[in-house]
Amino acid sequence: MSTLSTRYTLTQSQKMMIFVLSMSLYGLSNMFTELIPSIQLGPIELSVEYFAFIPLTLCMLFHPLYAAVGASVGEIIFGELMLGQFGGIGELEKFITFSLAMYTAGRMVSDPTNKRQVGIAAMTGVAIHQLLSSIVDVVKVWVGVEELEAVKGLAESIVIIEGVGFLNDVLFSGILFALLPTLYLVPRLYGKIEPLLGMRPRHKDTKYEMSNWLSPKFIIMGVVLALLAVGAEVMSETEWSFGEWELPFAESSESTLIWVSIAAAAVIAIVTIFILRSKASKSANRTDTKNA
Repeated sequence: MSTLSTRYTLTQSQKMMIFVLSMSLYGLSNMFTELIPSIQLGPIELSVEYFAFIPLTLCMLFHPLYAAVGASVGEIIFGELMLGQFGGIGELEKFITFSLAMYTAGRMVSDPTNKRQVGIAAMTGVAIHQLLSSIVDVVKVWVGVEELEAVKGLAESIVIIEGVGFLNDVLFSGILFALLPTLYLVPRLYGKIEPLLGMRPRHKDTKYEMSNWLSPKFIIMGVVLALLAVGAEVMSETEWSFGEWELPFAESSESTLIWVSIAAAAVIAIVTIFILRSKASKSANRTDTKNA
């Protein structure tokens, strides 16, 4: 069989471990961003949006689908549910846009040692997420389900506001907390971390089970998911919203709940890494026994 026809496949157990690892690590990082204060420079607020390098690195080194979805689930579990709150159907928008952005970034990288590929993919992933989020906010104002406080009665001004926010998030959080760490981690971890977790490294000539990422099927699916995200967020601002809830003590106990969430995410991450290491060690022992 030629190298070009080789498929990059993982067992169901490995896929689940990637999902759980991404979920716990990104959930853990999200809690730390809650503790970092923002900096106000005139009308511009500089804040750490997220540590996007964690899901980006996992998506580029492992299977992007399970790493991307795992990170989004981690944000919901550790950043919402464990803090005693849930946004209902509105959470679907964040889940879809973030998963789609991280998955696309992971699929763009065929060679994790190629820093140019890694850099372009990292910035593209952040840009896609921020662009989709900005479009959702603009649509909500134009549809009329959300009132714009900046310039009352001038809905067009939302485009300028969201445009400035988009550039701020991409150039600040995107470069500092996505591009630079991802550029450093991916080439250095490639080929070293996978064997420790019992997985073989991706090869630039191998392909996923799915077709080429920039295919008509993928583009159509991406557009459909984006429209679904917009619809869910618009619905969340209307009387048709459902699923929202918040514990009575959530606001008063926010600090305590954040640390509880951090502890839970850390425990799950450590246990997952330990299990992966144990499986890799057993696999290596079996191989040595066969060769003996």
